[in-house]
Amino acid sequence: MDLINVLNIILVVLVFVIFALVLVYFAVVYRNKNGGKTEMKSGNKQTDYVSNVAGGLPKEAITKFMEFDEIKDNMIIRKNRTQYVMILQCQGVNYDLMSEEEKMAVEQGFVQFLNTLRFPIQLYVQTRSLNLKDIIDGYKDKVKSLRTDVEQIQAKMREAKMQGNENLYEKLRYEEKRKENVLEYGADIAEYIGRMSLNKNVLQQKTYVIVSYYSNENGSLANYSKEEIDDLCFQELFTRSQSVMRSLAASEVTGKILNSEELAELLYIAYNRDDSELLQLSKALDAEYDSLYNTAKDVLQKKQEKLEEQINLEAVDLATESIIAADKKREKELEDKEKKREKVKEKALQLIEEYKSQMDDDLYKRAKKEINEETDSEEIEEEQQEEPPKKKRGRKKKTEETSEETKVS
Repeated sequence: MDLINVLNIILVVLVFVIFALVLVYFAVVYRNKNGGKTEMKSGNKQTDYVSNVAGGLPKEAITKFMEFDEIKDNMIIRKNRTQYVMILQCQGVNYDLMSEEEKMAVEQGFVQFLNTLRFPIQLYVQTRSLNLKDIIDGYKDKVKSLRTDVEQIQAKMREAKMQGNENLYEKLRYEEKRKENVLEYGADIAEYIGRMSLNKNVLQQKTYVIVSYYSNENGSLANYSKEEIDDLCFQELFTRSQSVMRSLAASEVTGKILNSEELAELLYIAYNRDDSELLQLSKALDAEYDSLYNTAKDVLQKKQEKLEEQINLEAVDLATESIIAADKKREKELEDKEKKREKVKEKALQLIEEYKSQMDDDLYKRAKKEINEETDSEEIEEEQQEEPPKKKRGRKKKTEETSEETKVS
C-alpha cells in the first residue's frame, strides 16, 4: 500500500509538471507572436520612412524648396500665381577706362534711373564658367561656308582657263586668294577658342535686374481665369521691364528680357552650381530629352538626300570632264584644219610653179599673192566666224579676174 501511494503521488506531480510546462510553452509562443507583429508594424513604418528619405523628398517638398510654380511666357510665376517675375540681363560698361566726364555722365544717368523707379527691383549677379560651345559652332559653320565658296571659285577658275578667258581667270584667282586667307584665319580662331574652352577657370559675371509684379495690384481677380490673370500680369510686367531698360540706357547700360529657356538656365545654374558645368541645360535641350518620340529624319529621306548629293557631285565631275574633252577635240580639229590648209596652200604653190613658164612674171606674182591672201582670209573667217559681204564680193571679183587672166594667157 505504501508503494502504491508513493507511485500515485509521483504520477500526480508529473502530471502537474507536464501541465505547467505546456502552459509555459503556449505562453512563450503567444508572446513571440505578439512581439513579431509589433516589430513588423514598426518595421513597416521605418521602411516607409527610409524609402521616402532614400527616394528623395516628396514632390510637394521640392516645389516648396524651389519657391516657384512654373516658367511661362518669359515669366517666373511664384506663390500660387500671386507674384510674377521678369528678369533683365544687363550689359555693363567699362567704367574704369572712361574719362572723368564720361564717368560723371554714367553716374548721373544711374542716379536718374534710381529716381525714376516707382516699384521695387532686385539686382542679382551670377558667376558661371564661360560656355564657348555656341561660339565654336558658329565659327565652324562660317569656316565650312568659306571652304564651299573657295571650291566654287576654283571650279569657275578651271572653266575660265579652259575657255581662255585670262581676265576672268585673274579676277577669280585674286578672289580665291582672299577667301583662302579669310578661311585660314577663321580656322585658326576656331582652334584657339576650342583650346580656350578646355580651361575651366575662364569665368564670366552676368548682372541681372529682377522686376516683380503682384496680381493683387490689379484689384480683385476672382472672376478671372488663370490665363486672363497671366495675360494681365504679363502686360504690366512687360511695361515695367521696358521702363527699366529705357532708364538704364541713360547710363549707357543695355539690357534684354530673358526668354523662358534662358530663365530655366539661370535657375538651373543657381540651384546646381557644382553640376552645371558637367550637365549643361543647353546640351539637354539640344538632345531633346523631353521629346516623346524621335524627331530624326526618315531613313528613306536620308537615302534620298545622300543620293541627290552624290548625283550633284557626279554631275559636276561629268560636266568638267565633258568640257575638257570638248576643248581637246576642238583643238584637234583646229590643228587638222590648219594642216589641211597648209597642204592645200603647198599644193597650189606647186601647181603655180609647174605652170610658171606659161605665165608672165606679173601674173605669176599675183597668183602666189592671191593664194597667200586667200589662206590668211580663211584663218580670219574661222576666228571671227563671220565676214562682211563686201569683202567676200570683192574677193570673188578678184578670183574671177584672176581666172579670166589665166584663160587669156
